[in-house]
Order: sequence, then structure tokens, then C-alpha cells
Amino acid sequence: MPFLPITKEEIKALGWDAPDFIVVTGDAYVDHPTFGAAIISRVLEKFDYRVAVLAQPDWRGDRDFTRFGKPKYGFMVSSGNIDSMVAHYTVARRRRREDAYSPGNKTGLRPDRAVNVYTKKIKELYPDSPVIIGGLEASLRRFAHYDYWDDKIRPSILLDSGADLLTYGMGESQTIEIARRLYSGEPVSAITDVRGTCYAIPTKEYRPVPAVDCPSFEQVCRNKKEYAVSCRKQQDEQDAVRGRRVIQRHGDKMLVQNPPMMPLTQKELDAVYDLPYMRTYHPCYESMGGVPAIQEVEFSITHNRGCFGACNFCSIAFHQGRCVTTRSEESILREAKKLTESPNFKGYIHDVGGPTANFRNPSCEKQAKLGLCAGGQKCLAPKPCPMLQVDHSEYLGILRKLRTLPKVKRVFIRSGIRFDYLIEDRDDTFFRELVKYHVSGQLKVAPEHCTPEVLDCMGKPHIESFLKFEKKYYKFCKEDGKEQYLVPYLMSSHPGSTMKDAVALALFLKREHLRPEQVQDFYPTPGTISTCMFYTGLNPYTMKEVYIPRTDREKAMQRALLQYFNPKNRDLVIAALKAAGRSDLIGTDSSCLVRPSPSMQRTAQVQNRGKQGRWSSKKTAKRR
Repeated sequence: MPFLPITKEEIKALGWDAPDFIVVTGDAYVDHPTFGAAIISRVLEKFDYRVAVLAQPDWRGDRDFTRFGKPKYGFMVSSGNIDSMVAHYTVARRRRREDAYSPGNKTGLRPDRAVNVYTKKIKELYPDSPVIIGGLEASLRRFAHYDYWDDKIRPSILLDSGADLLTYGMGESQTIEIARRLYSGEPVSAITDVRGTCYAIPTKEYRPVPAVDCPSFEQVCRNKKEYAVSCRKQQDEQDAVRGRRVIQRHGDKMLVQNPPMMPLTQKELDAVYDLPYMRTYHPCYESMGGVPAIQEVEFSITHNRGCFGACNFCSIAFHQGRCVTTRSEESILREAKKLTESPNFKGYIHDVGGPTANFRNPSCEKQAKLGLCAGGQKCLAPKPCPMLQVDHSEYLGILRKLRTLPKVKRVFIRSGIRFDYLIEDRDDTFFRELVKYHVSGQLKVAPEHCTPEVLDCMGKPHIESFLKFEKKYYKFCKEDGKEQYLVPYLMSSHPGSTMKDAVALALFLKREHLRPEQVQDFYPTPGTISTCMFYTGLNPYTMKEVYIPRTDREKAMQRALLQYFNPKNRDLVIAALKAAGRSDLIGTDSSCLVRPSPSMQRTAQVQNRGKQGRWSSKKTAKRR
């Protein structure tokens, strides 16, 4: 059977008395290597475990959870590819109308806080069956964390859900080790030494060992400075080479995080992507309209993991890690050839990327022995590190070979290009070929803001690197005779962004003739440095106060400024400019951002007539 079993009847047809593991996911069942549940289930299958998939079970009853009976060794639970709360709610905390990871874009097929709900249901039905939680939702919530939707600190999801074990980061190695030990008869409570996992034990049973001690759950609930300290410690230990054990007390329980799992070697990563994925959604969803999320990735190739860019608002560094690992050229070409054999392939590979498309090498030579720098130091911000190694030759070679494959018309790069890394390359060959062959009319890049104060809070390079990139990009486009554009990703209301900063960004956009179609409000998702700033008002690395835009009104004004040219935003833009003390930018002059509203114009006319009338009266009085 090509897909893994999803019904009891399929289990019987395979001659199984019970599955070894049941993989539970909040997404629809899509057997594609961009879906975490698909990778974990196929990796388990590769090691001869019998795996059944329980996708989007109805948590309001028992029926779906008892579909396969009790598994021999345990349940693997995740909310799906993204945090269930992010999947359900906008940054304004409004319910989303669509869910791309569900059949037919339908919402409501997974619960809020899916990992908690699924785990509690399983423990209610099978109290002695091991439950291992993983995926993004579990990984980013592994410590006591600020929850934007509750607007409070929540405990570690391991304790909140009642699971037995938590895997964080990219979980293939942890999963196989846990499966092996459960298969050998070891109780899940004894599995306390696997890297890349968290476990909890009664505090009175905890025997002190060398570890980084974070402020307790109770302390971070009471004191925001303690929360900032906790965040810094957790972020600093998220390195597979130098990361240490981290502990955090939660009342009568001690949460223990083992050091991060070592990244997969290139050979191991190749093996993961060579597994027999069906590369599409299960046929049972066809009548429901399919699963929209497949459209973006069906003809895309992931060639790397990890990101040493480590922007403060991004969860990748805390989940995948900052160490970049890559697949081999042979593995990528094998996958590309499979894509060309699909009846739906039209000749276009949509992306050859990952967290950052143009990272193929370690950030520097010392990384392998010493790991990446701690203390909030960045490889690219605010300026590139002097030890940074910049080389696009291997990535360029792969792209060139992909372009020559039979049936391939174009190969695009749609995932993030780090322009600040690219511009440091003294060899322009990759840049020129990027412009010539791999841009589909528009290249998306992420300067995010323009003022140094905000960019420092974001962990992004200063705007000069973007301006240098922009100039070179358009130069190469012109030389190649191509009319192509840059589409900047911009973020409003990030910690540190005052109204004056938002006005400065609007003026920058006007000066550079940039008109963003979409603007992202800062979204305080679990596990990021920026979310820590949002909650505490402190930079966890300097402990200095950071300005936080908090009210819905201020956020709306900052967002409107970035689209000052949209007539619908005029009232908000005017209010923002007045709040920033920049009423001089309201007018009909070419230097202004927005024209006065009709009411402002009428008021001005009345005032002018009044002034003219008073002036006429004074002149008449003098003549008399």
C-alpha cells in the first residue's frame, strides 16, 4: 500500500494485529517531505516499524482515537506543520477563514492547542501508552513561555499536555532512538538521556548534574526580568556543539532539556529525502477539494536546513538551529527527476530552497569545533562578521544542472534569499545568474525595516546592505534586458518601533519607489527573542528597555503608514503623522505622504477666509 494506513480496514488488510506506532497530526495527511508527520512516519517505516497515521482526529469524541486500538509502543503527536494557534488566529486574534493544511481550506478540523488536546484524549483512553510530542508547536513551547493568545505565561507544553517525552528540533534521530528503546522493552520513564528531548520528573527525585538553571515557572510568571533571563539562557544553549543541559522547575516537577541533537549528516539527510513519499495528499481528500498547502511545495525542492541568519522574530533558530546542513547534489537531482515524471509537472521547478535558499556552507571555519557564537552575536547583523565565509559556487552548480534536465523549462527561487549574505560575495556570477534565470518577475527579499534602532531589535542588518543589493540587482536586470522587480517583506509594530520609526520607513519607501502589497504586523509567536521583548519590554541580551507598540490603534497606524499610498488608509496615516509630530507630511506637496482629508481641507478654507476677512477689516479701519 503506497500511503501508510489510515483506517482499521487497511491495518487488517496488511495483516497487522496492531500498529507499532500511531502518528497523530493536526494537518491533513500529506505524504510529502515538507510535512513533518510524513517524514517521521516514513523514517519509522524505514526502520521496519508498523506505522498508522491518524490525521485531524475528531477530538470531541473517542471514536477516531480508538480507530486502530492501542499501538504496541506508543503515539507520536504533533499539531502539524505550524502552531495550531497561529493556524487559527490572525495577529489581531481574529479567527482565520481558511486553513491551507486542511482539506478544501476548511477551518475547525483541529482544536486550539492541538498537542495538549490530542495528548490528554490519548492519556484518557490509553493511560499507560507512551505519548511522545514533537513538531513546531511542542518544540517552541518546551519551556515556560509567553502565550500571546492568553496574554500570560504558560508552563512547558510537556507538563501542560501530560505527555511522557518531548522531542524538539528536527526529530528524526530522536524518534528512532526512542522507538528502538521502547521496542527493546525500556519504559518511557527511563528514557532520559536522548539528545534533543525534554523530560520531567518530580523535583524531589531530581539529582543535580551539570546544567544551566533557568528561573522557575513561578519566577518567570511573577517577574518579567526573570523571564528575559530565562529566554536568553535557553537561546544560548540551542547549539548542538556547545549546548548544555537546561533545567527549569515547575512547582513539584523539574523540566530537563537534554542538549540539542546533532544535525543529520549529508548522507543521513539524503536518506530522509529519498524515502518513498507519495508527494501528494491522501486520495480520501480529493472529493473535499484536496489540501491547498501542497500547491506551494509540490514542485519545490528543499536543499538545506537551519539558518545562521537567526532573525530575532523567527522561530527557525530555536527549532531547526543555526547550523546549516545540506543535501548532496545527487540527492537533489534525483528528486528533481522525480518531479519531472509527475503528470502534473508543467516544466517549472518552483523553488530550490529552505529556511534560507542561498546557504550551503557553515558560517565560518570554527563552527564545526566550537559551534555558533552565543550571547546574541549574529553572523550577519548589524554587520557581517569578519570570519563569515561567503560562497555560492556549490549552490550555483546545482542550479545549473537542474536547468539542463529534460522537461525542465525554468527553475525559480522563491524561498528567502539573504541579500545581505549575497552582497558580500565578491564573485557576482551567482547574482547575475539569479537575475537571468531564477526570478519569475519579482524577487522577494526581507529588509523588514530601515531605522537602525528597529533593525537592531530585529537582529537584521542595517539598511545600507539592502540599498547596495537593490542597486546591483537593478543594474544586472538592466544589463540583461529584464524588467524585474524587488518585493520587500516589511514588518510593522516590531518591538523597538516607535511611530517616528514607522514614519521614517514610510518616507524610505516613498524615496525608493517601493509600494508593498502586503505588510506583516509583528506576531508574538512562542520561542522567539522578539516575543520575549514584546512581553517584557526588555532586550534579553542587554536588559535595556525596548519600546513596545501595544494598542490595536497604534498597530493599525504603523501598518497604514507602510501603505500610505492606499486611499483607504488616509485617515489612519493622518492620525499617525499627527501622533508622530509630522503634520508637515500632510499636504499636496510632492514631499508629503498623504493629502489632507476633505474635512481638513474645509477647515483650512474656513480658516483662510477668516484670516482674509480680518485682514480686510484692518485695512478698512486704517483708511478710516
